[in-house]
Amino acid sequence: MNPAVRAGRRLRREVAAVQEAVRGAPRRTVVTESVLTGLVLLCSLAPVPLVPPSHPVASVLLGVWTALLVPARRRYPSLAVLGCVPVVAGENVWATVAVPYVVWSAVRRIAPARRAWGVIGASGAGVVLVLLAVHVATAVPEEPYLAGSLGLGALFIVLPALSGLMMGRRRPLTRLLRERNAYLEHARFLTEEAARMEERTRIAAEMHDLLGHRISLLSVHAGALQLTAERQAPALAAQAELLHSTARTAMEELRGILGVLRHQPDADTGERGTREDLAALVAGSRSAGVDAELHWEAAGPTDPDPRTRQAVHRVTREGLTNALKHASGAPVRVVYRDEGDTVLIAVVNDAPPAPRSPGGGSRSGLVGLRERIGLLGGTLHAGPRPEGGFALTARIPVRPASPPPYAVPPRPVADGAGSRPPLPTDVLTWPRLLGGGCAALLVLLPVTAGTIALLILAALH
Repeated sequence: MNPAVRAGRRLRREVAAVQEAVRGAPRRTVVTESVLTGLVLLCSLAPVPLVPPSHPVASVLLGVWTALLVPARRRYPSLAVLGCVPVVAGENVWATVAVPYVVWSAVRRIAPARRAWGVIGASGAGVVLVLLAVHVATAVPEEPYLAGSLGLGALFIVLPALSGLMMGRRRPLTRLLRERNAYLEHARFLTEEAARMEERTRIAAEMHDLLGHRISLLSVHAGALQLTAERQAPALAAQAELLHSTARTAMEELRGILGVLRHQPDADTGERGTREDLAALVAGSRSAGVDAELHWEAAGPTDPDPRTRQAVHRVTREGLTNALKHASGAPVRVVYRDEGDTVLIAVVNDAPPAPRSPGGGSRSGLVGLRERIGLLGGTLHAGPRPEGGFALTARIPVRPASPPPYAVPPRPVADGAGSRPPLPTDVLTWPRLLGGGCAALLVLLPVTAGTIALLILAALH
C-alpha cells in the first residue's frame, strides 16, 4: 500500500480518536483546556503588533503552534515536549513563556520513566542543535551563543521536565495510598461489624440460656395447671389454657428470634459480676504482674440483672487485659459503685513507667463492649485521662429492658472505639503537606526567575 495512503488513514483514525476523547471528557476539562489554549494564544500574539519582531509571520506561526501544544500535551505528551523545541529556538519570546508549563504538564503524563528521560534528553539536545544551526547561519560568536543555547535548553526544557517527572512519579504513589487507605477503612468497618455480630451472638446465647429454661418450666407448669383445672375447676380451664398457650408461644418466639444456639457449659452467668468474681479477676491480673486493686462501693447486697452482672464482668476483664497489654507496670484500679438504678464499673490505670507508642490491636473488644452495653441501655466511655493513663468506664442499668438484638440499629462509634488512634507519623501536618511537593516546586524557581528576566529584556528591547 502507498505510504501516503497509510499515513492518511492513520491521520483520520487519530482525528476520530481525538474527537471521541473530547466528547467523552468531562465538561469542566474541556472548558479548562479551551480557556488555557485561548490565553496562551492571546499572550503569544497580542504583543506582536506592539513589539514588532524581525520575522512577524514566523512569530505568529510559533504563537499558534504553542497554543496547539496546550491541548496536545494531554493525549500526545511526548510529541508535545518535542514540539516545544522550535518555540524555544524561535524569536517569539511571549510564546516561549508558555513552554515550561507545557513541558511540566506533559512530562507528568509520560510513562515509564525511562521513556520520559529519553524525551527530555532529545528535547534538550534539539534546542541546542537548532540554536547552533541558527548560530552557523547568522555567524554569531560561538562560545557565548553556545552557553546561551545550553542555558535556554536547561531553563525551558530540562528543569520543568525534572519538576514534572517528580510530580508524575508522585501521582501513582498517591493513588496507591488512597486505595490502601480505602481498603484499610473498609477492613476496619468489617472488623467492627464482626465484633458487633459476635457480641450480639454471645448475648443471644446468654439470653437463651437464662430465659429458655425458665420459660420451659413455666410452660410445663402451665400445662399441668391446665389439666388440673379441667378436672377440679372447669371455670378456670380457659384461663389455664391461655397461660399454657402463651408460655408455649413465648418459647417458640424466643427460639425464632435467637435461633438454635449451641449451649456452652462455661456460659453460666449466675456467679459473674459479683464481688467475688471481680476479686478473682483482680487476683488473676495481680498474679500476672499487674498492680491491681478492687474498690467495692456498695451500701448493701445488690442483686442486679444477670445480663448486668455479665456486662460488669466483661468490662472488668477487658479493662484489665488492656492495662496489661498497653500499660505494663502501671497501677490499675477497678471501681464498682452501686448508684441505685445503675451500677458503675470503671477500670482506671495510670501512665506506664516507660512511655509506649500507641498502636497494636483493633479495639474490637471495645466495639463489642459498646454494643453489649448499648443494648442494655447503658453507656461506655473509653479514652485517655488528662493526668495520664487510660480509663474504661461503664454505667449499666440494674434492671435493663429486653429489646431483641436485631431491633437495635447500628450506631456510629464514638470516643475512638473500634479504630486505633493515629500514630504520630500518620498525622498530616503543614510541614509534611508543603514538603510533599517542595522539591518539585523548588526546581521551578530558576525557571520562573529566568522567564521574568527574559520578559523584561524583551520589553526593554
